[in-house]
Amino acid sequence: MKGRGHCPNVVSYTTLINGYCLIGGIGDARKVFDEMLDSGIAANSLTYSVLVGGFLRMRDIEGAKGMMCQLWEKMRVEREASMKMAAFANLVDSLCRGGFFNELFRIAEEFALGGSLCEEVAYGQMIDSLCKVGSKDGDCMRAYQLLEEAEFGFLLSEHTYKVLVEALCQVLDVDKARKVLEHMLSREGVDKTRIYNIYLRALCIVNNPTELLNVLVLMLQSQCHADVITLNTVINGFCKVGRIDEALTVLQDMLSGKFSAPNVVTFTTIISGLLDTARVDEAVELLHKVMPENGVRPSVATYNAFLRGLFKLKRPNDALRAFNNMASNGITADSTTYTVVIEEAKAR
Repeated sequence: MKGRGHCPNVVSYTTLINGYCLIGGIGDARKVFDEMLDSGIAANSLTYSVLVGGFLRMRDIEGAKGMMCQLWEKMRVEREASMKMAAFANLVDSLCRGGFFNELFRIAEEFALGGSLCEEVAYGQMIDSLCKVGSKDGDCMRAYQLLEEAEFGFLLSEHTYKVLVEALCQVLDVDKARKVLEHMLSREGVDKTRIYNIYLRALCIVNNPTELLNVLVLMLQSQCHADVITLNTVINGFCKVGRIDEALTVLQDMLSGKFSAPNVVTFTTIISGLLDTARVDEAVELLHKVMPENGVRPSVATYNAFLRGLFKLKRPNDALRAFNNMASNGITADSTTYTVVIEEAKAR
């Protein structure tokens, strides 16, 4: 690079340092770091954070602690907020990936950042990393513990809330997930429908139709509007566990005006659910009668679900007839449509 007359900057050096750290070459990374400083190029917060990660990868705790002290000092004077956030995120990811949870909790307890990041951002990143980067299911429990030890004293972002409740549902701890839901609902100014919808989507992971219905009832009792996304999520949850009759009950309530009107996603989900339980005639009626009567036009995704279900039930003639009718109904087949048809042709 230098031989061609180009001068590397802090981004160039940090990228190279990161590359060495990823392959365990912390010694070479340190040499590049020293060369950068000797060239008069100041390291930024992310540079120090990358080096901390390199030391942690090599289980060099003392080296990591020394570099971390320099990182805190740099973050205190760093003016660019996005750089501080990137550096902190990389640090927390490195700690979680290496299993250094005691150090992570020490940071949370002492908050050594000295105000360089706001509490919501710092705690949110730690919870996010524990759920997504942590290598074991129990890491999301540590994330919940972090929230609990902070006495639920800060507002989770929607993203962090989503990550945490999904992780808790993955390990089947619906009780803790519900407590996080209650924490979010207790805050002023939040869109409660969106908060409920995120929780409902997480519940679909655990296939818990009873809790889905309980949450829907809770929304209605608290006079929180259940929009079409809410109802589609509930219907999807019912269909996933074969509770198609409950899904059809929700659909009827939507059609009768009790809830928001159904959309193409609603019908596509139920058609797929009906075919999964071999209720072909009802699926056909929804597609060809109920949808047109309610002014809902099938999408290519609707037909894809319909075709896949028919082929799965060993009804290729009906499926091919539906495929041929797509064009006459103004629906253009996509790559998924052709994949479904070709896979069936190969299987025969």
